[in-house]
Amino acid sequence: MKAQCNTDKCIYCGACVGVCPVGALTLDETRIVIDKKKCIGCGACAKICPAGAMTVKEGE
Repeated sequence: MKAQCNTDKCIYCGACVGVCPVGALTLDETRIVIDKKKCIGCGACAKICPAGAMTVKEGE
């Protein structure tokens, strides 16, 4: 399971970046960048996202 960001919903608040326990998320000027090699699929980002943009999907 890996994190995904729906860029149509994302408000670029950075909440997900701050909560990721392994540092798999970064915020650049236009999007959330997800390091799929680091992501452990814990879902912390999806739980904290106020816009509902972050999800965790099987096999991603």
